[in-house]
Amino acid sequence: MTTTTMTERQRKFREQYVAQISPWYHGLVHTGVMYTAGIAAIVWCISRMQNATWEWLLLIPVAIGGNFAEWAMHKYVMHRLIDVFALRAIYDRHTRQHHQYFTDGDPTIHTIKEFRIVFFPWRVLMVLAVAGGLFGWLASVAINANAGYVVFITMIGHYMVYETFHLCCHVPENDFLRRMPLVNTIRRHHRAHHNMGIMMHVNMNLTFPVADWALNTSDLRRGLLGHLFNGYDETHVKEELEPVIARFRSGETQAQRVTLDGPQLDAEELSALGRAVNHA
Repeated sequence: MTTTTMTERQRKFREQYVAQISPWYHGLVHTGVMYTAGIAAIVWCISRMQNATWEWLLLIPVAIGGNFAEWAMHKYVMHRLIDVFALRAIYDRHTRQHHQYFTDGDPTIHTIKEFRIVFFPWRVLMVLAVAGGLFGWLASVAINANAGYVVFITMIGHYMVYETFHLCCHVPENDFLRRMPLVNTIRRHHRAHHNMGIMMHVNMNLTFPVADWALNTSDLRRGLLGHLFNGYDETHVKEELEPVIARFRSGETQAQRVTLDGPQLDAEELSALGRAVNHA
């Protein structure tokens, strides 16, 4: 992958952000509680299931639906300001903080304390558990109890994969990340999303880039399998996006044309995005 350096703008934001993290915060506690609660809920559901067979096939449509829900949440809530308390807080945390802390020039963390800027707060898992419980109950009423448990397991499992892949996108490079199929794909995919010029419109998936491929919001011009197993390959990046990506890697451009609410694109750049992706 293309390597650039951290800009002064990004460096100053990081210093300010880290300085305001509570001294009581500990990244391992944050992630430990999340994974323990999520895995325990999945194990409990499996223990309650009785002679499940075909119900496990519900994993497929629920996971696909979750992939498109992830895409929509990222694009229309995390990158679009909706002035309602909870939704505004999500936007603030993501666009105004996460995307200022990380760019495609330097998308990595180096301390456990920085888990604070990578992982969602615990309340997100709680909200998802309530939603999963509701959809699981509906499935249990419409089909049977096993189906309800599978729906809940898939939704919680999807969240666990989301958080795990997101961490993989923001830790320093190593052989596992570089060579592991699917993980290396989403690592490049998400790093490209952190380019300041295209971040509001391109590469919205953070598990598997299925919805980005289907809805044409990917930075790549490839088929579905090519997207899933692309790895670090950048030979298929859409040529319309390349000038915008290169321009917004510049510290000078970022200082002059990027705000906490994203880039200030000119007509030519907006046209390039419109040609390259849908929903721009």
